[in-house]
Amino acid sequence: MRAAPTCPRCFGPLHGPSAWSSAWRCGAHGDVLPYQPPRQPSDTAVEAMRKSSMVPVWLPWPLPPGWLVTGFAEVGDERTGARATVVALGGPSLSGGPADLLVIAEEPGVGLGAAYAGLDGPDPGEGFDSGPPNAKIQVLGHPTALWCVGGADDRAVYAGEALGNWLWTIAWPAEAGCLTAMAELSLHDLRDLDLQLPFGAFSPRLEE
Repeated sequence: MRAAPTCPRCFGPLHGPSAWSSAWRCGAHGDVLPYQPPRQPSDTAVEAMRKSSMVPVWLPWPLPPGWLVTGFAEVGDERTGARATVVALGGPSLSGGPADLLVIAEEPGVGLGAAYAGLDGPDPGEGFDSGPPNAKIQVLGHPTALWCVGGADDRAVYAGEALGNWLWTIAWPAEAGCLTAMAELSLHDLRDLDLQLPFGAFSPRLEE
């Protein structure tokens, strides 16, 4: 039996739909889309994400050397489809030691990226992109700007926009943020790829 969905903004419990309302409701944030229990890294999870996702499922490809896919997550239900997606990755940091990376696509207002970043949310915040970008990555072959966003001290957070949705990369430890800034990541939509992905152990970051 899968765990119950939680709030994408605070990961707290939700009141489910009832005879009077089809909405999921958080005591702190009101009506929200439900954050579904994360999926283990597997071909079955990939197929489920492809079928449900209304936003891109961003995957850096090729993966950085030594990196593996370590899980997936989504926000939404059967009625709405997935309005936010997460791909978790794990591997060696460019500065040494193990690292974790979440790549998130979400519609504005969902709040999942901000929650993982350690922000009050639901979005990166007004003026986050007022200066020059701190990193550029390839998204479907096009250079895309990302800005470093202040969040919790133990992680590096970058945010930008791609195809009308928020794009977040969140790395642990904070020093692993250089992966976004220096590794020349190239993001592709997993919904459009036919790949044999290398899977690793499930990422505990998806259950924080």
